[in-house]
Amino acid sequence: MALPGRRSSTFTRLLRHGFTDPSAAERLLDAPAMSLVRSDPMLLDALGAAADPDLALRGLVRLAEAQRPDELRVLLDTVVAAKPLRDRLLGVLGASEALGDHLARHPGDWHALVTYELADLHPGVEEFERGLAEATDPVSLRVAYRRCLLAIAARDVCGTADFAQTAAELADLATATLRAALAIAKAAAPEDAALCRLAVIAMGKCGGHELNYVSDVDVIFVGEPADGVGGAGEGIDEGKAIQAATRLASHMMRICSESNIEGSIWPVDANLRPEGRNGPLVRTLSSHLAYYQRWAKTWEFQALLKARAVAGDPMLGAQYIEAVSPLVWQASEREHFVSDVQKMRRRVVDNIPPGQVDRELKLGPGGLRDVEFAVQLLQLVHGRSDASLHSGSTLEALAALAAGGYVGRADAAQLDEAYRFLRAMEHRIQLYRLRRTHLVPEDEADLRRLGRSLGLRGDPVAELNRTWRRHASVVRRLHEKLFYRPLLDAVAQLAPGEIRLSPRAARQRLEALGYADPAAALRHLEALSSGVSRKAAIQRTLLPVLLGWFADSADPDAGLLGFRKVSDALGKTPWYLRLLRDEGAAAENLARVLSAGRLAPDLLLRAPEAVAILGDPQGLAPRGREPLEQEVLAAVGRAETAEGAVATARGMRRRELFRTTAADIIGSYGTEDSPAEEDPGALVDRVGNAVTDLNAATLAGALRAVVGERWGDILPTRFAVIGMGRFGGHELGYGSDADVLFVHEPREGVSEQEAARAANEVIAEMRRLLQVPTSDPPLLIDADLRPEGKSGPMVRTLASYAAYYRRWSLVWESQALLRAEPMAGNAELGRRFIELVDPLRYPAEGLGEDAVREIRRLKARMETERLPRGADPTLHTKLGRGGLSDVEWTVQLLQMRHGWAEPGLRTTRTREALAAARAAELISTEDAQILDEAWVLATRVRNGVMLVRGRPGDTFPSDGRELGAMGRYLGYGPGRVGAMLDDYRRTTRRARAVVEELFYGAAT
Repeated sequence: MALPGRRSSTFTRLLRHGFTDPSAAERLLDAPAMSLVRSDPMLLDALGAAADPDLALRGLVRLAEAQRPDELRVLLDTVVAAKPLRDRLLGVLGASEALGDHLARHPGDWHALVTYELADLHPGVEEFERGLAEATDPVSLRVAYRRCLLAIAARDVCGTADFAQTAAELADLATATLRAALAIAKAAAPEDAALCRLAVIAMGKCGGHELNYVSDVDVIFVGEPADGVGGAGEGIDEGKAIQAATRLASHMMRICSESNIEGSIWPVDANLRPEGRNGPLVRTLSSHLAYYQRWAKTWEFQALLKARAVAGDPMLGAQYIEAVSPLVWQASEREHFVSDVQKMRRRVVDNIPPGQVDRELKLGPGGLRDVEFAVQLLQLVHGRSDASLHSGSTLEALAALAAGGYVGRADAAQLDEAYRFLRAMEHRIQLYRLRRTHLVPEDEADLRRLGRSLGLRGDPVAELNRTWRRHASVVRRLHEKLFYRPLLDAVAQLAPGEIRLSPRAARQRLEALGYADPAAALRHLEALSSGVSRKAAIQRTLLPVLLGWFADSADPDAGLLGFRKVSDALGKTPWYLRLLRDEGAAAENLARVLSAGRLAPDLLLRAPEAVAILGDPQGLAPRGREPLEQEVLAAVGRAETAEGAVATARGMRRRELFRTTAADIIGSYGTEDSPAEEDPGALVDRVGNAVTDLNAATLAGALRAVVGERWGDILPTRFAVIGMGRFGGHELGYGSDADVLFVHEPREGVSEQEAARAANEVIAEMRRLLQVPTSDPPLLIDADLRPEGKSGPMVRTLASYAAYYRRWSLVWESQALLRAEPMAGNAELGRRFIELVDPLRYPAEGLGEDAVREIRRLKARMETERLPRGADPTLHTKLGRGGLSDVEWTVQLLQMRHGWAEPGLRTTRTREALAAARAAELISTEDAQILDEAWVLATRVRNGVMLVRGRPGDTFPSDGRELGAMGRYLGYGPGRVGAMLDDYRRTTRRARAVVEELFYGAAT
């Protein structure tokens, strides 16, 4: 014992050897069972070499105390005299609490560590079968399994077996265990064994010879009648044989999976079988083949990459492997292979609890699944024409991909190193308590033991975190490069003598990534990346990541073509490639914009310098009307002609439309660093406000330009432009016209005829200049909502409007005026126009019943007569059931009936009016939410159609790629177009039910 006030020399030595609790260690060394070795100078050195010296010492003391006296001396003498055994024993005890517990329960099992004295002797299936041979029941099998596991763990922690050897030994032990469990099951039911032939096919990591310490062992069962089909026993009923095989298989699974004081071996999982858990546990070979040929999905062939017959009838197992292997390598020719591949790639990080992403070694970004999926998908793509890739082992397949030029050698070497480290890390985490986990521990002591077990002894925790993050970063980066870097190497041809993808292999890979025209894609890649210029070098850095983003879209070809066009236009501009290389979000934003549809790329390609917007953190924020109008008017003031001034205004409008479309696309799609916008209503409002402000500023600029060229500063009449429809409601979409009314008022001393002539000239010239064909999109002005429609004068005086509305106005015109709002021109005149029409749109005491009936009649007539022939009324966003018209007319009826009493209803904006009606309890909260959701969704669909097709439309596109792009814009993943249409129909159907009640039902 240590003297009071002093630390013993043993205490100091314990600290020096890595013990974290030297006091407890001193007490353990003083235990009677340790009397023969406590003074051995080599013992502390051996304990200090363990991953956790404290754990190793506790385990050794427990093992010693569990020995009989005669066995204790043998154990301790061996520990003292035999360094290899001592290192193996203490190495296991310091790395695995679970195996320490096993040795305490079965103290004689330490002899298993003597079985393989030679460092280069690595057991196979036959050796493990001998180790399990005496097991005759589930409990003895579990004990024997742990005994064999001791030997594997000892070689692993002592470094005489690397990760790949350890994983292969674990798979061989699993094979021997499955065979032993099946033998026990057959012995328990000999009558079942006599009826059938049963083969066990290992899948997953067991099939690939790369098993974890604790992992589900995935299997598939194949059964046949005992004497085969058409043999001497053809009288055996196939159904009875399969039932017998099913009982044997179920019993075998229970033997391995059930737990008692010895724990379980591991769960046996048969869910990779045809139809998964809903399918029969055992099928005949012909039944398997029928399923795979008709119903199987691509991921099922991916799983079959690792299929290996391991137990049961060896001939039947071989027949199964021989039959299914050709189907695996034909999978890439399947109709839906591309979309399935894309789904599989995205599934890598799905379903990870948010709090575990940073600790998830397997599924997290840069985790093991990134490597495994990438390798397997490249095998599926290229394995159809290259048998050297037909390996179930991840590392063997990676080496074959590198040897064949499908993956760069340097990339493969880095990935191999990272994968080995991450798998070794996973092994040591599981070995501690023999629990199935892929989470990196958070406890400091666990991290210290884990780091030391991997040879990190200086500052184990810091070194572990640093090394782990470095390897994860490499995996994440190479996950993208694995797919795309070889494509660039194939076309750039910079390193002579290097193995590279053949043209055929490059086309196969591009097809698998979703490119419809791989030959054209290769031409674009060659044009962008070939040569030794700085531009080409930067492109070769950017393209692997960009190609991944393009492939993640509905139209990768369009994205790549657009990028080439932008690069051709800006390639000599020094800031362009630097922007994409150095500004993290700019390149991804550009990729998203270029591959989302036609409108945004068209806007960008007319003025490629607008790409700079994508690199500015604030560049995507919409600009308000005041700064827009100031910019337009300043540009107009500098122009020499009205035509030049309006051309400048239209150019600014194009640039700002691109800003708005880019922000909408990026907000809808999201980026790696920023998720998609959660509130679709916010996206809709932002687009509506931005386009409305932009069009208003453009009209103001056109008006100033026309007036200035013809009349100087002052027009003979005061003139105002009143926004109507969606323009007045701040709800414009990308394809909307600008609905307006024109109003004027002669200045003092100017006759009405002269004033009207001047106003009409202004209107005609504004419309002409805003619509004249140029590279900029036109701004179409629609004045059909004026009094008397197309038959009435284009512009009226304020007094004429007053006279008309007083004598002739119809109820639909009052309804249309609900959206009236001044947009350009004389502000005072615009204000007085609104004062004039307010009593019409918000009539005192509300609408009379005759007017209500007239509105309902007009709505019903519009539904009957205006829906285009052949249009699906459940999918037409404007006139279809539950669409924009339904919601807007319902809200407008509420405004006209109650606006006089409820100030909140006096707004031109549909959503604001709906919220005010809910606040005033004119509509229930639930009904208001239903109408709002339908209106927002229909508006987004219309915006999406314009973004995707480049031209306006009121219904979903029919083209498959365009429909897929619509789905991505609306937040649906690939292959979920059906769900998108179903959700639209469901949302609008609910809205139509509310409309039926509120608009056509009882008075509100």
